[in-house]
Amino acid sequence: MKSAANIPLVTTIKERCRVCFTCVRECPAKAIRIVEGQADVICNRCIGCGNCVRVCSQNAKRVLDSTGEVEALLAGDSKVAALLAPSFPVEFDDCEYERVVGMLRALGFDYVTEVAFGADLVADRYRKLVESTRDKRFVATTCPSIVAYVQRYQPELVKSLAPIVSPMVAMARVLHQRHGADLKVVFIGPCIAKKGEAASDELPDDVQSVLTFAELQAMLTARNITPESVEPSDFDPPHARYGGLFPVSRGLLQAANISEDLVEGNVAVADGRVDFPEAISEFAAGFFEVRLLETLACKGCIMGPGTTNQDPQYVRRCRVSSYVRRRMQKVVEAQWSAAMQEFSALDLNRTYRPDDQRIAVPSEDQIREIMERMGKFSPGDELNCGACGYETCREHAIAIYKGLAETAMCLPYTIDQLATTIQDLNESNEQLAEARSALVQSEKLASMGQLAAGIAHELNNPLGIVLMYAHILKDEFGQNLQMQEDLKMISEHADRCKKIVAGLLHFARQNKVLLESVHVGEVIERVLRANTVPENVQVRFENETSDPMADIDRDQMTQVLTNLIGNALAAMPDGGVLTVRLTDDDDRITFRIIDTGTGIKKENLSRIFDPFFTTKQLGVGTGLGLAVTYGIVKMHRGDIRVESNPDPAKGPTGTTFTISLPRHGQAGGPETAEMSIGSGAEEELLGA
Repeated sequence: MKSAANIPLVTTIKERCRVCFTCVRECPAKAIRIVEGQADVICNRCIGCGNCVRVCSQNAKRVLDSTGEVEALLAGDSKVAALLAPSFPVEFDDCEYERVVGMLRALGFDYVTEVAFGADLVADRYRKLVESTRDKRFVATTCPSIVAYVQRYQPELVKSLAPIVSPMVAMARVLHQRHGADLKVVFIGPCIAKKGEAASDELPDDVQSVLTFAELQAMLTARNITPESVEPSDFDPPHARYGGLFPVSRGLLQAANISEDLVEGNVAVADGRVDFPEAISEFAAGFFEVRLLETLACKGCIMGPGTTNQDPQYVRRCRVSSYVRRRMQKVVEAQWSAAMQEFSALDLNRTYRPDDQRIAVPSEDQIREIMERMGKFSPGDELNCGACGYETCREHAIAIYKGLAETAMCLPYTIDQLATTIQDLNESNEQLAEARSALVQSEKLASMGQLAAGIAHELNNPLGIVLMYAHILKDEFGQNLQMQEDLKMISEHADRCKKIVAGLLHFARQNKVLLESVHVGEVIERVLRANTVPENVQVRFENETSDPMADIDRDQMTQVLTNLIGNALAAMPDGGVLTVRLTDDDDRITFRIIDTGTGIKKENLSRIFDPFFTTKQLGVGTGLGLAVTYGIVKMHRGDIRVESNPDPAKGPTGTTFTISLPRHGQAGGPETAEMSIGSGAEEELLGA
């Protein structure tokens, strides 16, 4: 015979488990651990209450199947008796009890008896125990889940377990006394824990197998046995009396004629997964003085997990009460009394051994460290929402320490982690999109740069020759005014072409910056003095730096400022205010060129840094100034952004260019500048 502690009464079908943690929450023994998101029932800790089976909406919990074992017993040579639990009226609510007995006989059972008579015997022993031992306190042992809970989680109370067998074992011993030791006994009822009780090495030869009502229904269906297909039959004697009330809460007390007197306070009753652990703990702590604590893991055996009936609790109670009332009308008092007398000396005693499964509680520092891993740094972070299956965050942390839970079971923590992951993914996606745009822009600029360099080199020499001969001709025809004007026009336009070619060469040439410590404020002042400012434009320089020194290429940044300030002045043909504001922090220095001009149209913002794009009139601009500006800024490993409003209806018009440069650090090479142009354009759009 196996030890009950080694029998997996309930296991998890992992492919069905949806990680809802309902079973964790409903397990009073916390015998379910979560491993990689899957619920695993720990055999040694399980008390067989079956709460996890009852609440699992995905049918992911599998109960130990005994049908094969029972089939083998029925096919054997020994006689087999069926012990039918007194809660059977709940399961078979649609037929008379005689039909139920007939179906069991049709399955092959030689005897069909009521466990309720065993309950009558047990009730009588409890009454005598309470009356004869007034100086001791007892925990009733009619529920095997309660016995297992005390043995595993309150082992100091084992000495208080009532030394009386359950009604199932009592009835089995009755049948063995009447029909011999070779009789095979099968208990049929609503309880999963009975399977563990029958397999206990403390009760080795009483009950050979246990069927739940669900398993019995499956066997009847497999053999096509229905109430209509069998002959009605009565239970084999001995018949029961009030023992049929045992499956209802307080049924033991009524059957034993023990009064639950609230004034005397000698008896207390607790049932259900929430109440029974609390009652047992308080009983162990001595918080209330009762001589008998009757506890059931379920709300009465009528609510056992092995039933298939889905009716509510009080409907089930009524069915049991109604059945007992009808049976009492048929009970022959003399026969019942004779049977009780016959088995008055039957040994219904038993002993219990502790099976301590408690795990040491972690220290406060260990609990705090686990809580912090879940993002709970203060009491305000402890939501105690119960989504993890534990009542409080602290209990969850203790379960993690014990290896029964995982950090990811905390729903608020998981949601925060998910939000952070989504944010990181969004940022990565944006960076990827920017990098993709930068690559496209880089390839475009590289091609344009090569084209520009080729054109510039091809045009530079012919333009030089045109200019040279134009000047020679001017010297030779110095007296011819008409010829002088024509040659002057040729020279001016050739000079303009030469400047355009020079710009193309500068754009195509991949320069490196030469960093030196420079007073940025002085550079800005020099550029402002060098620009011709119209009379109707007011210029302001606001130096708000604490330290205006930065490592930059003086000449290239002078070109950047010249381009931006020149564009700002050109954008204010009717006058306005040009503001150059210089700010800084420990790591960067930032200057803004702010004008109150006409602004840049929204559709042009994405193109202003593209080479050869210009909004100026034909012949006025080359479209290379901002492209060169952008490249220089990026070679300084800086950022350039633009904000603009061309619509007076939306507020004051104007444009602001913001350049932010690192105060110290290594500058980027030509590859850096080239690769940064496209992503920068995206940044300008975001800034706008």
